[in-house]
Amino acid sequence: MKIRTLLHSESPSLSFEVFPPKTETSFESVKIATEEIAKLRPAFMSVTYGAGGGTSRYTLEIAKNIKEMYGVPTLAHLTCVSSTRETVREKIAQIRAAGIQNVMALRGDIPKELEGADRRGWDYRYAVDLIAELKEACPDFCIGAACYPEIHPESENQREDIRHLKEKVEAGCDFLTTQMFFDNNLLYNFLYKIREAGITVPVVAGIMPITNANQVERAVKLSGSFMPQRFKSLVDRFGVSPAAMKQAGIAYATDQIIDLYANGITNVHVYSMNKPDVAASIQANLSDILEL
Repeated sequence: MKIRTLLHSESPSLSFEVFPPKTETSFESVKIATEEIAKLRPAFMSVTYGAGGGTSRYTLEIAKNIKEMYGVPTLAHLTCVSSTRETVREKIAQIRAAGIQNVMALRGDIPKELEGADRRGWDYRYAVDLIAELKEACPDFCIGAACYPEIHPESENQREDIRHLKEKVEAGCDFLTTQMFFDNNLLYNFLYKIREAGITVPVVAGIMPITNANQVERAVKLSGSFMPQRFKSLVDRFGVSPAAMKQAGIAYATDQIIDLYANGITNVHVYSMNKPDVAASIQANLSDILEL
């Protein structure tokens, strides 16, 4: 099933993100974890591409297993940074052969060894280049892309960020998924601005449950996310106790999601980090709401 069809429903939906194993030896444990999340029957599951695309083959194996064994629609991530057109075309063929209909088109992180390099000769400099390629090669694919409720780390300002976002939509993007955020007002403000700019595709709100105090620094580094005082207080008070922090982090994420649903945001995607217990707890907290 194509995800764009699911996103137009007025009923609240919940989806989860998982990541492939980093090595072959960890494949089985990751497979089991992703299957436990699939058993929750989320609206869909996305499978990341792995750093630098090094574990890309596992992305398709995990996505295909989820789809075939549990009937859960899957979204396979695909990055293009520093890749050749030939390599990307090969990956697209593999996605199609695996029976995957949904692709998350991302630029990906610039490898450390290529930071500061001249990218003008690269086949793909930005995600919009990959989206255009996907649209040309597989017009039947459902294509997702990322967006930043605050600002992309490389953008000069939000106006420029939204302009580039509109380019991705015009290139063929069917829906957008946000980077993590911890203050819902940032999303509401962002949605107002992009709708004013003429971006009308569905937007899925990305929520990251922080269940370990060590995740905070990494989350800020990855996304530059604003941490509201309420969240900082939570970490300060409960961060010293793993069990308490996990419970508080799940509660905070749940509260965010309830507020989103209450304000008309029907599609929420949880960055569940291969943690079936976290995914199950959040879904259980929303069980009656998801039945509406």
